[in-house]
Amino acid sequence: MTIPRSVTFVRLTLAATLTAAALSGCYVVPLGQPAPTAPPSQAYAVAPGPIAQTFSARLYPSNAEASRYGVVAGTVTNDMNGRGHFNAQIGGEQFQGEATRVAGGARGTGVANATGSRGGNLSCQYAMNSATLGSGQCVLNGGPAFTMHIGG
Repeated sequence: MTIPRSVTFVRLTLAATLTAAALSGCYVVPLGQPAPTAPPSQAYAVAPGPIAQTFSARLYPSNAEASRYGVVAGTVTNDMNGRGHFNAQIGGEQFQGEATRVAGGARGTGVANATGSRGGNLSCQYAMNSATLGSGQCVLNGGPAFTMHIGG
């Protein structure tokens, strides 16, 4: 029995197609030779993201309860996407937390909250007067109150 030419042609075409598909993801490198590298014109550079800025924060006592702590030093780190980190040490207790901008609020207004290493809570509201200077009010555990200055 003789196989018609059209069937042989179809089989050869199918075999060639399968072979091409199987080898399409392969790259043949002769033994002993290094693999080719991309030309320098095809290299991609990634732009660095915004660089975080750290500002000093000073909390001045604004009521009798806060006066026993004196002036408190801290830092605010702005990660340049509307959020940041807030740190201070008050009366031997280390406070760490976040500072965020108020959504829909006036330009540059925000809140900063930090939890202390002994369970205390420091809550602040602030307004940035410029990119590097701001001020606000802070309350420690619902009693001692401070006026906060950022930057400078």
